[in-house]
This record gives sequence, C-alpha cells and structure tokens, in this order.
Amino acid sequence: MTTRERSSLLMLGTDRYAMRACLEHDIDAVVVWGPGGRDNGFVDVPDGLRVLPVDDHSSAEAIMMALHRAGLVGHRFDGIQTTDEYSLVTAGLLAAHLGCDFLDPGTAAHFRDKSLQKKRVRAAGLKAARVTVIDDVHDVSGLTELPYAKAVLKPIAGAGTTRTSVVESVDELRARSEAYRKARTKQRTFALEEFVTGDEWTADGVLFDGELLFCSLATYGEPCVTQVSAGRPLSLRRFDPDRDKATFDQGVPFVRAALEALGLRNGVFHMELFHDAGTGELAFSECAARRGGVLVHEELQAKFQVNLAESAVLCAVGRRPELRVKTDPRVIGGGFLMGRPGTLVKCPSPAEVNVRPGVLFTRVERAFGTHVDSELANTNQRIAQCLVAADSEAEFASLLDEVRAWFDEQVVVIPDVVTTRELREWRRDTWPEADYGDMSWA
Repeated sequence: MTTRERSSLLMLGTDRYAMRACLEHDIDAVVVWGPGGRDNGFVDVPDGLRVLPVDDHSSAEAIMMALHRAGLVGHRFDGIQTTDEYSLVTAGLLAAHLGCDFLDPGTAAHFRDKSLQKKRVRAAGLKAARVTVIDDVHDVSGLTELPYAKAVLKPIAGAGTTRTSVVESVDELRARSEAYRKARTKQRTFALEEFVTGDEWTADGVLFDGELLFCSLATYGEPCVTQVSAGRPLSLRRFDPDRDKATFDQGVPFVRAALEALGLRNGVFHMELFHDAGTGELAFSECAARRGGVLVHEELQAKFQVNLAESAVLCAVGRRPELRVKTDPRVIGGGFLMGRPGTLVKCPSPAEVNVRPGVLFTRVERAFGTHVDSELANTNQRIAQCLVAADSEAEFASLLDEVRAWFDEQVVVIPDVVTTRELREWRRDTWPEADYGDMSWA
C-alpha cells in the first residue's frame, strides 16, 4: 500500500483562513512572512506551518534569498498561494523558477495593471472605461485638458482605493499632482480613467481548470470612490440567487466572459462592475486574482457555506474544490464600524458587538493606542467590521445603522486637540467620577 505524498505550498503573506485550510487538509505550507505582518501582530502563523521570515514578501529577491538560506531552493512545491495583491507578479515569477503552478507573470501583470486589464476586456467586446496612462503623476504638464469630461485618478496597480480620486478639470488634476509630488509618493505611474456612473457591484468566486465552479454577486451601498470622498463608511450586501435571479442571469455570463478575456483558469477572484440602473448595462471596473478583502470571506461562508480561502489553497495545489453550496435566504452583508477621529483608547469587543440584533460576526482591527484619522483616505480605514443578517434589505440597512450608531457611542478616543487644558477638560468629561485636579496641602 502506498501513501500519498503531502502537497506542499509556498504561501506569500499570512491569510488566517488559508493557513487554517492548509492544516485541515494536511498541506505542508511554508509561509513567507514580512515585517509588516509580524509587527502588526493581527494574524499569526499557527503551529504546524513553517515560517520563512523575509524583509518583503512581495519581493522575488528577498524570497529567493530566504529560500536559499533555509535550504528550500530544491524543495518540491506544488503551487504558490497569496491573498496579497502586491505579491501576484512575484508569485508568477517564483513559480516559473521553482517549477510549480501559479499564474504566468504576463497574466499576473494584467491582473495588477488597471490599464492592461481594461484594454484586454474591451478587446473581448465588453464595456470598460477608457484609460489614459500618466507615466509620472508628479509631472502632468503635458496634459492641457482632460481626455474625458470626468475622470478617476488612481495608481496603475493600487488597491483599496488608496490615492483614488475624482477629477473634473485639468486644474484639479494638477492640484493632485502637486500634492503627490510634495508628499514624495513612491507610486508614480497612474491611470486616468473615464468616469463610469452606476451602482457598483462585486463578483467573487472560484475557477478550476477554466470552469466557473461558483460565483456570488454583491452590491456596495454606494460606489467605493463616492463613499471615500464623502467620508461615509463602506457596506456590502450579497445578492440572493433566488430573489435576485435576474441579477445573476445578467451578471454571471458577463463575469465569465471577463475572466476568459483576462486568462484566469484556476483559483479565486474578486471583480468589480458598474451597473447602469437606467439602461441595465454592465461595465467592467477591475478584477483581482485573489479573494476579496473586507468581510468577503465571511459573507460567503454565512450566505452560501462556501470557504473561499480553502478553495484558493486547494486550487493552488491542483485539487478541485468540492463545493456544497447551501444558500441562507436572509439578506446578508458587511459594514465598517468607524468610531471618531483621535487616539483610540477603548471600543466594544467582538463579543459585545455580536449580541446586537442581527450581528453574526465582528472583527476589531485597530489596537488601542493607534490613531484614527478624521479624513477617510481609502477603503481600509475603520476600527472594526461586522457581518449582519436580516429578513429584508430595509431591515438590513436599519440594523447596520443601529449597530454603527451604538458602536460610535461606545468608542473612547483621545481627541486631536491643541492644548493640554483641552485634554484635561476631555478627561473630566469622560471620567467625571475621577478627580485628577491639583490638590493643595491642607
């Protein structure tokens, strides 16, 4: 009797659910761990997995040197897996060198570069915004007018709407350029995209050997750029395949065609689309060859009992995920819990939030003592996130509003003030029962 050799996986970055899947499926995983994740301390590598410390888990050079130091260059890896957007091309280059499975570097580049992926999708006959590439955002003197009446300016290969803004004139573009130049941003190549109106949808799913095994659709409360520019917290609600059958009938074929155009055949994906409510037309926005952030993983587990991270790991080692989809008929989605600007002192624990009406799950992400900015700069800014279930869309929105209002009331922050007197006044107002005033000797 022969025993099956254990699958071996090189994982770039720490993904709590992907690492758990490796342990549950007896996969020998080597986790490449950069200093950002180690110092953050939010996701630790569990016992049973090997750790490969590096200076940068998105650097092929750093990873290759670490593999040599650990004596792993000759090790047989079956595949590479990453949930980190910035590691995709690195993973493709490493896979080619190590002789294991992953996206080829050219396909990976199309999943990173916003201009390349839109060009390829448009060539396949799907609607997508036109893009003008700005080679150096620190110098836009060559543009005398906007190529579009309204445009979105974003890094060519960014993530999480960081440094993404709407511009409506050359003067606004030049102001952004000057601000980035003064800040000495490392991101210099930007995309100037034609502004597309409509509701913003997302698609998340699993592919294996070119077959779309699963696809879920969802909608943001408002488009991400709108929410960030207005300083409003993000929320995402899952469509139901029965209640929203027309949405799936229209959306899934579009998603499948976009994935074919981009060349993805194995793994998980997160795609964003625009839906014009007036015409019913869909337009491609962008797509990532990794699972979505925020609470996408938890939403799919709650709504469909689909473990997206497990699927990613199994696809990475060449195993077909066996999905047993079971749909929860309730309206399910997630939302940000923001709090107030200042230095975070205290906030409700996940257990305290989870007993609120409709809340299924909560993740508190900010450590006490960290600073909460007053201006929302991207979709990664929040204190916590929660998953909510309700019987209707209206109830979902109401329950999410209620838990947000309650959470904000419970959060304690040291405000950004100018004088020590103001800090003393804040302390007296926050803890009136404690007297810290100066006392004279009797």
